Amino acid sequence: MSRIFLSLFTLFFWIVLAGIAGTGNLYGAEGRDIVAKVGDQVITFTQIDTMINSSSMVGLDLPAFGTPERNRVRLTILDKLISANLLYLDALKQGMDKNPVYIHDVKRFADTLLVPLYREKVIVGEIPVTEKEIEDYYNTQTTKGQELDETVKAQIESVIRMEKFKKRIAALRGKVREGVTVKVDEKAIDPAGDEGRQDDTVVASIDDEKITWGMVRRKWDGKGREISAKDRLEDLNKFIDNRIMVKKARAMHLEKDPVFQARVNEFKKTRLINLYRASLIEELSPTEKEIRNYFKKNKDRIGVREVRKIQMVVLKTKKEAKKIRKMIESGKITIYEAARDYSIDPNAKKTLGEMGWVSQGTGFPKLDKLTFSLDVNELGGPVESPVGWHLVKVLEARDAMYQDIEDKATWKRTRRMLIHEKLDDYVAGLRKNEFPVDLYEDVLNRIMQAEVDRIAARKKAVEKASKGEDRTEKK
Repeated sequence: MSRIFLSLFTLFFWIVLAGIAGTGNLYGAEGRDIVAKVGDQVITFTQIDTMINSSSMVGLDLPAFGTPERNRVRLTILDKLISANLLYLDALKQGMDKNPVYIHDVKRFADTLLVPLYREKVIVGEIPVTEKEIEDYYNTQTTKGQELDETVKAQIESVIRMEKFKKRIAALRGKVREGVTVKVDEKAIDPAGDEGRQDDTVVASIDDEKITWGMVRRKWDGKGREISAKDRLEDLNKFIDNRIMVKKARAMHLEKDPVFQARVNEFKKTRLINLYRASLIEELSPTEKEIRNYFKKNKDRIGVREVRKIQMVVLKTKKEAKKIRKMIESGKITIYEAARDYSIDPNAKKTLGEMGWVSQGTGFPKLDKLTFSLDVNELGGPVESPVGWHLVKVLEARDAMYQDIEDKATWKRTRRMLIHEKLDDYVAGLRKNEFPVDLYEDVLNRIMQAEVDRIAARKKAVEKASKGEDRTEKK
C-alpha cells in the first residue's frame, strides 16, 4: 500500500521540481497533457509524474506505472497542486508580490543564477578548442570503438574547454574586473576590529557602488577570529567578483536566456507561496483554548497507539494449539516451523507467521488483549478468535505517543494539525468563492489508460518473445 504524507507544508519545495510556471496553451501542442486549470494557472500530467518520480520525494513510496496505486498517488498530488495554485493566486491578489522580502529574495536568486551563466557564456565560451585537441583527447581518453561523430565531438570539446577554464581560474579575476575600478579596505574587515564595527562601514567599492560590512559579514557571523584576515580578504574578493559578473551579465541582457527565465519564474512562484503560507499560518495561529479543545475532540487522530510487531500461528483447535506451544517451548520446533507446517493461515508458508505491525485496539478483543499484555520475545496463547486458536509472539514493540496534551511534543503536534486544518479550510474557501478550478478528467483518464495499455502491450511482447525462445531451445 502506498504511503502518502504529502501535505501543503511539504508540497511547496516540490513545485520547483515540477516546473510549475505561468500559463499554457490549453489546446496547443504544449497543452495536450493539461489535466487541471486554476484561474490562469495550469497543471499538467507531466508535472505530476515529475513529482512522483523524484527519488527524494518525502514520505512517498513510488508505485509502478500503470497501477491503480500510482493513479491514486497522482490524484492526491493533483489535489495538492490545485491547493498550491489557489494560494499563489490569492497571494497575488493580496499584493504579496510587492513584499520587500519577496522582491529581495527573487533578486538574490536571480543574481546567484547570473554568475555561472556569465561564466559559461563569456568566460568559458571564449576558450578556443582546436580539432587537433579534440582528436588527441579522443585517441587517448575515450573508449576504443566509440565513433567520433558530431555529438561525441561536442562532448569532448565541452570537457576540454572546462579543463582549460579550471586552469584559467587564477587569471579570472583580472578578466572579470576589466573596465571596472575596485577598491578594498583590508583594515575594515580585520577580525581585530569586529567589535563595534557598524553595518554601514564601507569595506570596498566597485566603481561608484559601495560594499558595506553589513553586506558581507553574514558569511563570518559567529566565527569571529576563526577566519583569518587573509581568508576574509579572499571571501570579499569573491563577493566583489560575483557582483561585477552580475552587473556585466545584466548589461549583456543575459537575463533573457530562456533557461534562466524559467528557473527564476519557478522560484518566484514557489517563494511567493511559501511567504504567503507563512503569513497565513501566523494569522491562523490558534489560542491555547483552541488547541486544548481540538485535542479533546481529536484525541484518537492526534495520538499514536501502541504498536507491536508480531508472529502468529493459527490452529483449528485449542488442544492442537496447546500441543504446538509445548513443542515450541521445548525447542522441538521453532515458531517459524510451526507457522510453516501447522498454521491454517493460507499465507503462513510464505510469511512464516510474521504479521507485521498491529495497533492496539484494532484486532479481535481477546487476541488484542493477549498481544498487548506480552513482553517482547514472549510467546502467549492459545486464545480464540472467529478464525481459530492463536499463538502469538511479540517481536518488537513501540509505545503509544501523543496521549497527553501537557506533553510538549503532543502540544506541538496538536497545534500543527489544527493549523493544517485551518489552512485547508481557507484553501477550500478560495476554491469555492474566489478562483475557478477546472478539472479535465477526460484528459487524465485518457493518459492513464494509455499508460495501462502501453504496459500491457509491452508485457505481452515480452511474453511472446519468451515463448519464442523456449520453442527455439526445445528444437
